[in-house]
Amino acid sequence: MFPRLTLTRLRRLAVALSLAVVVPAGANVAHAEEVTVFAAASLKTAMDEIAPAFAAETGDRLVVSLAGSSALARQIQAGAPADLFISANTSWMDTLERDGLIRSDTRRDLLANSIVLVAHGKDAEKVTIGPDLDLAGLLAADPSGSGRLAMALVEAVPAGIYGKAALVSLGLWDSVSAKVAQADNVRAALALVATGEAPYGIVYATDASAEDDVSVVGTFPADSHPPIVYPAALTGSATSVAAERALDFLSGDTARAAFERQGFVILD
Repeated sequence: MFPRLTLTRLRRLAVALSLAVVVPAGANVAHAEEVTVFAAASLKTAMDEIAPAFAAETGDRLVVSLAGSSALARQIQAGAPADLFISANTSWMDTLERDGLIRSDTRRDLLANSIVLVAHGKDAEKVTIGPDLDLAGLLAADPSGSGRLAMALVEAVPAGIYGKAALVSLGLWDSVSAKVAQADNVRAALALVATGEAPYGIVYATDASAEDDVSVVGTFPADSHPPIVYPAALTGSATSVAAERALDFLSGDTARAAFERQGFVILD
C-alpha cells in the first residue's frame, strides 16, 4: 500500500480543481447555451484561455470541470451531466466507449504530451533519466527529511500510470515505490513539489510551468512509457449544437495555439 496524500491544504486544492468552473468574463450569458466539459486536470491553464475565446466567437459558455481522468470518467459512468470529455489517456475513453457513454463517431485524438521529473526550486540540478539514475539517492538526500516522490495516483490517474510505467521500464520502481506520495491528480502532485513537501515529482511537461517554485530536471524517454495521448469526444447525453461546436473549436486554430503555448503537441 503506497502512502496517500492526506494534508488538508492539498485536499482543498484537489477539490478546487475538480470543481473549477471557467466562466468567461463579460460574456453575454442571457441567451447563451452552456457546454459542460469534463477535462483532465493537466489541461487547466489551456482551458482557462480557450473558454473565453470560445464565448467570444460563439456566444456560448464552456463550464469546465477539472480533475483526474479516472474521477471524471467515473462521474460520467454515474450519470454526471457532461457534454464533452477530454481524457489524458486513451484507456478511460475506451472504457466509456465500451459502456456506450460517448458518441464514438465524435471521438478524436487532440494532443500529445511527455512526462518529466521536477524538483522543488528554480535552480535544481539537472539529471539524465535512465536505468543508471539514482532516484532513491536523490530522495534520500532531501534536506527536509521527507524524501517523497510526488505522483498522481499510480493505478488510476493517467499521469501516475505513465510515471509508474516509466519507472518500471527503467528498473527504478522497486527502489522508490515506498517513497511515493500519491495525489488525486497531477496538479495536486505538482503542488506538493512547489510547496517543498516533496523534493521531487513526476508530472506532465506541460504542468511544470504552472508553478514558479518548480524546475524540470529531466525528461523521461518516450519509449519508457505508453504514448501520452489526449482523446476528446461528446458524451452520449450531449444533444446540443453548441456541444458539437465546442468539440470542433478544440480542434481549431485558436485552441491549437493555446495548447501549443502550454507545450502540448497537436495531433492531426
